[in-house]
Amino acid sequence: MTIIYRKYEPPISSLTEAFVDPRQIDNKPLERPRETVERDLTAIRKLISLDLSEPYGIYVYRYFIYQWPHLCFIAIDNEPSEQVESKPTEKSDEENLVGVVVCKLAPHRTVKMRGYIAMLAVAKTHRGRGIASQLVRMAIDCMIDDGAHEIVLEAEVENESALQLYENMGFMRSKRMYRYYMNGSDAFRLVLPVKEESTLRYCVLSNELDIGQLHNGNDMYI
Repeated sequence: MTIIYRKYEPPISSLTEAFVDPRQIDNKPLERPRETVERDLTAIRKLISLDLSEPYGIYVYRYFIYQWPHLCFIAIDNEPSEQVESKPTEKSDEENLVGVVVCKLAPHRTVKMRGYIAMLAVAKTHRGRGIASQLVRMAIDCMIDDGAHEIVLEAEVENESALQLYENMGFMRSKRMYRYYMNGSDAFRLVLPVKEESTLRYCVLSNELDIGQLHNGNDMYI
């Protein structure tokens, strides 16, 4: 199995519509037909929706991916599929898509630049192989290079594998949000302080609250 990791590549037209500088995409000109992009979005949406706690419309994906395409990373299984006759057949990227992470980076009221991991998904057939960790590392590195002061996300309280993945990368639980998802599940907000001021602010806030307050749902991080 050969896994290829790369940034998502939208066409110039979608970047223009989303007011995104095309030079953010590795300084390379992109000329992909819109129908190809829509197929990509459909594949990304299909993969992510398998594990979502709540459904997202296509416009949610367009919001993130068209505005921050350089913060969307995908994993492609480059191995050809095997047919009944045992003859390999090539498949398109959207058919080979086995992992994706979707992020954004924007100013926030408490910090200059906050990174946000909006979605992360790996195909069940490819889990346990470090794909999710690699995608998240690539996204974190890119957001840090772009000036992120901190990076945040939400994860279901009962999603132990996701919590372990992020906490192994240095994320800390900052807040419990009750009935956060449409299915009624609670969520933890996780934060990865990057800049010194963000780290110090988090430490000050966390020291003001004991662990009991965390379980009562009070903010340790706002």
